[in-house]
Amino acid sequence: MREPTAVDTAVFDTTVAADYFQSYSVVGLLAVVGVLFVAVAFGAGRLLRPVVPTPEKLLTYECGVDPVGEGWAHTQVRYYVYAFLYVIFAVDSIFLFPWATVFADPGYGATTLVEMFIFLGFLAVGLLYAYKKGVLAWT
Repeated sequence: MREPTAVDTAVFDTTVAADYFQSYSVVGLLAVVGVLFVAVAFGAGRLLRPVVPTPEKLLTYECGVDPVGEGWAHTQVRYYVYAFLYVIFAVDSIFLFPWATVFADPGYGATTLVEMFIFLGFLAVGLLYAYKKGVLAWT
């Protein structure tokens, strides 16, 4: 069997590089097609829509009721805190499922059990903090 020459190595490197960049060219082409599709859709909408501004059309829409007062409204932060707590515990459930599947594998039991109790401890401290601050009191 003969030794590969510099020409053989260069041909191989060129083939590998061409295959590598060909896969990225497909992704680039799909990105360009997607951007063009969105641009054409927005452009067609802009060209085809009727433009007849009236004072009624420029009012803020509030479920068919004429707006009264200013557009600024105060929203209590409490609702955002509830949403944030929900997201925290939803993420907790996302981590519990893979933990439960790995826990059954041999050799991972004690380590994963300790790691999960540390994770649940952090969540418990956060929940205790929220409780002490009075965030969980619905008034």
